[in-house]
Amino acid sequence: MLQQALSYLRFLTRSGNAHGLHSPFVFGLYNDVIQHTGAYQAFAAIEERRQYLLDSDTSITVTDFGAGSHTGAGRQRRLRDVARTAAKPPALAQLLFRLVNWRQPRTVLELGTSLGLTTAYLAAADSRARVVTFEGCPETARVAHETFAAMQLSNVELVLGNLDSTLVPTLRRLQAPIDVAFFDGNHRYEPTLRYFEQCLAHRTDDSLFVLDDIHWSAEMERAWAAVQQHPAVSLTIDLFYVGLVFFRPNQPKQHFTLRFDHPVDRLLERAGRLSA
Repeated sequence: MLQQALSYLRFLTRSGNAHGLHSPFVFGLYNDVIQHTGAYQAFAAIEERRQYLLDSDTSITVTDFGAGSHTGAGRQRRLRDVARTAAKPPALAQLLFRLVNWRQPRTVLELGTSLGLTTAYLAAADSRARVVTFEGCPETARVAHETFAAMQLSNVELVLGNLDSTLVPTLRRLQAPIDVAFFDGNHRYEPTLRYFEQCLAHRTDDSLFVLDDIHWSAEMERAWAAVQQHPAVSLTIDLFYVGLVFFRPNQPKQHFTLRFDHPVDRLLERAGRLSA
């Protein structure tokens, strides 16, 4: 938390908002999608499922192939704790919903299912989209399937297993370009870049890749910097919590750092002040 707070304070010194944005594409995206505050009908049912999980005392055995948790939680975890610490908070999940709703994709990939709440937002944004989500933990995947059933989502396919073994075969099997990809499967430098490169071979000029927790650690900040400098990447938007990656042809490489109103901002700022 301390590392994130310090990163957030650095982010504040260089971030901006719509004022002064000279890119019409980014200006419209920021005002109409990123900062949109309206609610959609699907939100209430997903948040009801979140509350059910937050109230649950059921324990599961978690298999974690990634960088682990900042909380130091062990393998036996209550669903309420997983929902509180691992699931994307409503503001971020609803941002992903709006991005999918905006892009109207045919194929969406999610690298890291957890309890299926964020997956539900991705799938509910456009019922015509095929959402393929990857989860390494069998017991977590079981709860995610329950989430999809509770939401009556028929456009989700969950691929179970270690991403190191499942991602490439699944990409080959899809035989379709990736329109939107959300990377939340491993918060380490090398796997993040490897998964990015593997998905890159299946993107189009109009694809949108979203990287989660780009300031989660120094290692993730290195990965985000490497993605920004990748020759295939033409435009990125750093929202602190997530990074948006575009591959728009025939435009100079541009990087934007923009503020995204999020409930934990005040906590990060307070933690940063206490550490100063």
